[in-house]
Amino acid sequence: MAVKNIVILDYGSGNLRSAERAVARAGADVTVTADRDAALAADGLVVPGVGAFAACMAGLRSVGGDQVIGRRLAGGRPVLGICVGMQILFTKGIEHGVTTEGCDEWPGTVDRLDAPVVPHMGWNTVDVPGGSALFRGLEDARFYFVHSYAARRWDLEPDPTGLIAPPLVTWAEHGGRFVAAVENGPLCATQFHPEKSGDAGADLLRNWLTSLS
Repeated sequence: MAVKNIVILDYGSGNLRSAERAVARAGADVTVTADRDAALAADGLVVPGVGAFAACMAGLRSVGGDQVIGRRLAGGRPVLGICVGMQILFTKGIEHGVTTEGCDEWPGTVDRLDAPVVPHMGWNTVDVPGGSALFRGLEDARFYFVHSYAARRWDLEPDPTGLIAPPLVTWAEHGGRFVAAVENGPLCATQFHPEKSGDAGADLLRNWLTSLS
């Protein structure tokens, strides 16, 4: 397999260097940049994110990252969101009573976990659907989570014609179920941090790189 050129989108949020090191260890040629042309041209784009939904969306829009994501997906070009970089792909986020519009690639709302202990911090198992490429060989693995908010429902209706394959949604539990990962054609995302998930996270990133055309 040829070495893939991956851009880690720098929009002022996320564990950029940790993500850079993890993706490089998985076998890619990695650049951390906010340059739109580089982000559009890369074989794969990684959108990290930590902190508040509203702050991440403000930073993303400030570098035109929302447009880059949309243009890449319109052309079938792979994107991987991580943590809040996954959350901002939904329609909106609600934090402390404030609603912020997201990228609206998937319908749904990101809100506070309904759990006795928040944030959800530490290792957790995930419920992987059959046919997953992202979790190939990792169905029983544990991954590292650090978050207080998540998408707790999956609202995208199946294609009524049956011509478009439905997304593969991986779930986890902390107080209740929440979306832990999504595989939706060129758009993939994880609520957990692959770059903090040891060998399992490294294998997942390698699976993603292998899927890139």
